[in-house]
Formats: sequence, C-alpha cells, structure tokens
Amino acid sequence: MKDSGVLRVQGQIEEALPATKFRVRLENGVEIIAYLSGKMRLNRIRILPGDRVLIELSPYDASKGRITRRL
Repeated sequence: MKDSGVLRVQGQIEEALPATKFRVRLENGVEIIAYLSGKMRLNRIRILPGDRVLIELSPYDASKGRITRRL
C-alpha cells in the first residue's frame, strides 16, 4: 500500500495513556496523541516514557499520529 502524504517525524514519549495511546512531544515542541501500529502490537514492542519513536502523521489531522518504530 502506498503511503502518500504521510509525514514522518521523531518524538519522545512523555506519558503512557490507557488503550495503548501515548502523549508524545515532537522535535518541534508540539504535543500529540499517538497510538501503536499493528505490527508493534503483534510483536509486543514495549514503549516507555522517555523512549524516542518514529511517528507517522496524517496530513488531515496533525494532532494524532501512529507510532511505527522505537529508536
């Protein structure tokens, strides 16, 4: 599947929220809510506050994102 228009940015986990959601501070200082991608859930990748992550942002709603990788 083609990911046209997806923005990839790095951020740091600030807080773990219920339902595998996280409050993330991006490199530019903006805070967003992000959720784990399906492959990270299947492989049980642990994400803790303080971890650096790679996030995909939708061009339609920049306040929400999907965590695709832990760095």
